[in-house]
Amino acid sequence: MRFGFAGFQKFRRRSEAFGWAAFLFLVLGFGCGKKQATQPDPAGTPTEPEAAGLVSFERPTPASEFDSEVPLAWFGLVNRLAASERLTPPAASRILGYSGVTLYEAVVGGMPGYRSLAGQINNVRFVPQAHGNLHWPTVANNALAVLFKGMFESRAEVVQADLDSLKEHFNDEFKAELSRELFNRSALHGKLVGAAILAQSRRDGYFEFRNCAYTPPTGPGLWVPTPPAFAPALEPCWGELRPFVLRSGEVCNPGPPTAYSEDPASPFFLEAKEVYDVGNNLTDEQKTIAFFWADGAGTLTPPGHSFSILNQIIREKNLKLDAAAEAYAKLGMAEADAFISCWNTKFRYNLLRPITCIRDLIDPNWTSFIVTPPFPEYTSGHSVQSGAAAQVLTDLFGDVPFTDHTHDGSGLSPRSFDSFFAAAEEAAISRLYGGIHYRPAIELGIEQGKCIGVKVSALRFKGRGHSLAEH
Repeated sequence: MRFGFAGFQKFRRRSEAFGWAAFLFLVLGFGCGKKQATQPDPAGTPTEPEAAGLVSFERPTPASEFDSEVPLAWFGLVNRLAASERLTPPAASRILGYSGVTLYEAVVGGMPGYRSLAGQINNVRFVPQAHGNLHWPTVANNALAVLFKGMFESRAEVVQADLDSLKEHFNDEFKAELSRELFNRSALHGKLVGAAILAQSRRDGYFEFRNCAYTPPTGPGLWVPTPPAFAPALEPCWGELRPFVLRSGEVCNPGPPTAYSEDPASPFFLEAKEVYDVGNNLTDEQKTIAFFWADGAGTLTPPGHSFSILNQIIREKNLKLDAAAEAYAKLGMAEADAFISCWNTKFRYNLLRPITCIRDLIDPNWTSFIVTPPFPEYTSGHSVQSGAAAQVLTDLFGDVPFTDHTHDGSGLSPRSFDSFFAAAEEAAISRLYGGIHYRPAIELGIEQGKCIGVKVSALRFKGRGHSLAEH
């Protein structure tokens, strides 16, 4: 059942009168036949006394006492689906943004001292509150299942089957461990949270602005489609979507790029010449770096790569569910806002790509080492999203060394870094080695991303300056 925000508000008013259980039946299309109040529901939906938390005697257990197996499995699956479904980086970042927030809001009721993000961020104004004893892994599993089912609703049946399979895997496991009423009540709360955030996601502009009609402006120094495919601009209106933390008109704008010039002595021509010279003299190490961070079409995407790094950190540190939920929420919002901010900048300035400039002014036969993607050059998406990720991960965990195993099994060896910012800087400079960005788009892109990361870290999860470094 699809519905807009106005309809969702109508359901919300009903829910205040009849309870969130009735709201779930309306949103998810459950039947509404009347049952005995104490009769178990064979479909697995708790009856009213169970949903109200009146018959559970299990000891309440906080989210900090559970492992992170549920979110690790879900985000691992979504990265695989991003590759198999060939998601664009902006589309992947949006899904990851909402999923991180959904996970956090699903379990925040089991995180003493933490608070909801509802009202703090633009895209989530309210979330169902937890009541009574709940099993937080069950809550998380069912919240993420609802969110991802909605986010991937237009995808192939095999994708929906994969999502259902993972949900049922965990639900079967938890049903065997828990009383029926505790499992049902926990699953219900998770479904409520997932449905609420999914409904609110539909008012961020995605359905209005995705794949919008676009005629690129023309003139010296402006972007044109690039070889070999000469594809039209990808998501030209993505910068109009409503971000999570940035306010109206605020995109951490880095300012304009270097002024276009065909004068061989001009700063812009020298920037293009640097790309040309570097591309013609790549070392084996530079080629490896370019490949390692390419994350192009048919891969987990650049935001998926950042989530892969977080997955590895969570496993290595054995983070519990509460710490993982905070980390996923922060990284997800940072990645989503990074792509909105970056795309706003790209289509504001519409700067031509190096391959166009170099072929016109220097060498008509030159080609970039990495295939040039179909959108304007300035700023670098890799740089913005990497800078945002490095900022929030450093704020969470500190300056810690790590080894990135994202591409293990693909022929690319793991790479080790002294810090998250060291990895971000390598990801950013890889685009110079790939021949697809001038240096200012890289360096200012990192700063643009850091600006976004600072704003995400400033949200009030558990007081200012809270860090997970002690976990």
